[in-house]
Amino acid sequence: MHLVQCESIETNSQGAGGCGNDIQWCFTQVKGTTDLDVSEVHCGSACRLILLSMGEDIDTRKINNSFLRDQNYVTEGEALPQLPGDDQTGGGLPDIRIFTTFEERALEVMGEVEDRAIINAEVSTGRKADIISTVEFNHTGELLATGDKGGRVVIFQREQETKSQPHHQGEYNVYSTFQSHEPEFDYLKSLEIEEKINKIRWLPQQNAAHFLLSTNDKTIKLWKVSERDKRPEGYNLKDEEGRMKDLSTVTVLQVPVLKPMDLMVEVTPRKIFANAHTYHINSISVNSDCETYMSADDLRINLWHLGITDRSFNIVDIKPVDMEELTEVITAAEFHPHHCNLLVYSSSKGTLRLCDMRAAALCDKHSKLFEEPEDPSNRFFFSEITSSVSDVKFSHSGRYMMTRDYLTVKVWDLNMETKPIETYQIHDYLQSKLCSLYENDCIFDKFECAWNGSDSVIMTGAYNNFFRMFDRNTKRDVTLEASRENSKPRAVLKPRKVCTGGKRRKDEISVDSLDFNKKILHMAWHPTENIIAVAATNNLYIFQDKVNSEMH
Repeated sequence: MHLVQCESIETNSQGAGGCGNDIQWCFTQVKGTTDLDVSEVHCGSACRLILLSMGEDIDTRKINNSFLRDQNYVTEGEALPQLPGDDQTGGGLPDIRIFTTFEERALEVMGEVEDRAIINAEVSTGRKADIISTVEFNHTGELLATGDKGGRVVIFQREQETKSQPHHQGEYNVYSTFQSHEPEFDYLKSLEIEEKINKIRWLPQQNAAHFLLSTNDKTIKLWKVSERDKRPEGYNLKDEEGRMKDLSTVTVLQVPVLKPMDLMVEVTPRKIFANAHTYHINSISVNSDCETYMSADDLRINLWHLGITDRSFNIVDIKPVDMEELTEVITAAEFHPHHCNLLVYSSSKGTLRLCDMRAAALCDKHSKLFEEPEDPSNRFFFSEITSSVSDVKFSHSGRYMMTRDYLTVKVWDLNMETKPIETYQIHDYLQSKLCSLYENDCIFDKFECAWNGSDSVIMTGAYNNFFRMFDRNTKRDVTLEASRENSKPRAVLKPRKVCTGGKRRKDEISVDSLDFNKKILHMAWHPTENIIAVAATNNLYIFQDKVNSEMH
């Protein structure tokens, strides 16, 4: 686990509504599980950086054309061909995994942590369990939750400025860690259910406690996160150790009292929503009514009430009677941020369907279909794969939708279905690399996207630990890199450029030098400030702009 204290940086900034290109993003924190090598770098007396080396792994879960194989949709007596890059043995990774969460010197930087580190060595496929699979800020931005492939959820809390520690405001430190899901096995279908956390969604805060939903492929859980700093003492029927007293010995009644204790964060499961999805859950979204939420898998979308676990209502079902006629799957779904009756879901064909639950209880018939007409001159061999939408997000205002496919980010106006109003190329320099990307399965990677607080800037990930930002007003864009080389105190992220051919400049990187094992798939943007969290395999990078860094 790493923590870095950043000093202010002199640069021009436009605040929360500014451009990702105009803002000079500075490194603040990098967090992740550690390996055996620990080195310490001193940066004066004000701050110290703990550098922890760690192995990296690849998320090779597939979508699009391979969903038939992943979900075992093959009819009896029929077999699907093996795609290039498939590894039936699952080998190629180290057999022993040794991981530790907090080293002694990291504890000195981070301050007190309730649970000390436990170093475990177990037989596993490398460091796959440590790979971050989802990142999510809560509605105020004070809490940041991450989920990983090992079924763990780590919650970070933003530190408040105090007189004794005036420079610690803005840093995110570990608030709580818990095991959300465990590996399971479906004996009826002979199917192993991974513990990987697919999505985390925070519920709007109603009281002192926080609530969040987490899901793996099959089961959704509602968790309550609360604090306790007092304990009751002076029971009449229990002794100090909690055992029941002999009633004959109770001669005097006393009033129990609450006494102060060290602050303790409690995470308890409140609801478990299970047995409603036949296929893998890819999305969950909390409704604006704060009473219901939906969960989407490859072929169906279910509507749940947060207080009812034994039943859900199926609102979308695209499963054909004959599975041989299956042509597309649901890839993502989200509720409108303001209208509880509206929802949108995307498909592997690149289309968006807006549904209105007021029109019909079953939303198989959409209200609007958003689809860009295909230009025959731009069609190529991998068009069907690259056009699949991997993520869809409503803007905070609710007026626009943003979608991410393999090569582009598109912004749609809810009032115009015929074509997107904006299209941004993410890495068009990969056009010549699509064959090799198909062979190593990278073409099936699912990249996410995010809006800034004012909907003026959008962000998404790319390869080589690059992430892109686009200013919708000025049409300017910037490519930044999340890497340990840039993880130095007060370091400003320098724009990166990819050279596709010819003479390469000093500050450019050749497209042939890109590392496709390093990729930014998951990210989140603070709801009101220019603070971003970027997940790079098993590292979480936190960046902020000058406006925020000047406060600490």
